[in-house]
Amino acid sequence: MNRKVFLFLIVFQFLSCAELQQVVNQLPQGETGIGSAQIAEGLRQALNEGVDKQVSKLTLENGFFKSELVKILLPAELQKVDKTLRDIGLGNLADEGLRILNRAAEDAVGEATPIFVDAIKGITFSDARNILMGDEDAATQFLKNGTQTALYAKFNPIIQRSFEKVGADKIWSNLINRYNNLPFTNSVNPDLTDYVTTQALNGVYTMIAVEEKEIRNKVSARTTDILRKVFALQD
Repeated sequence: MNRKVFLFLIVFQFLSCAELQQVVNQLPQGETGIGSAQIAEGLRQALNEGVDKQVSKLTLENGFFKSELVKILLPAELQKVDKTLRDIGLGNLADEGLRILNRAAEDAVGEATPIFVDAIKGITFSDARNILMGDEDAATQFLKNGTQTALYAKFNPIIQRSFEKVGADKIWSNLINRYNNLPFTNSVNPDLTDYVTTQALNGVYTMIAVEEKEIRNKVSARTTDILRKVFALQD
């Protein structure tokens, strides 16, 4: 009887160890007591902060146009248009053209938040530690990879409609035609909708990266307990 009890206890011990190991695997790892679930939540909070504090600024009037970081300038092939117009005293016309490009981007960014929210929810436990210990914009790059295609598809028609709404097609036609009629110039005709869409996306990710960098490098920017705990791991 004692031998049977002893064997039973050994079997029970092995079964319990296997079950306990499953429990242990789900517990926070390391001496810090911070597990993958908490790290993922901290990264979600950091990205949400980026959207709430930084991307929201871009939806305001002149959010792009008056930002040194993300102001949309003319594409490279049109830089000479801007310079030439200013050289001959048509700086106001050049400014109007730039303002319209940036206003279209501001209109589009307001549609980004739902797409960001879905992507931020998608941060998994397995992603969490790699993102946390990655580059200072690793979370932003994760978000970019998960949203760029959807945001382009959302932004492009809005920017096109924005151009149409304010008569940008006429303004740009006037601007470019006047440039093309100048002596010793080559005609240009870029796809401005695609260009502004791409630049608007770049601006959005730039602003999110600004907030991520703040949280990673400044303790004062970690406004919740979970942010302070999680990002202390990469300090």
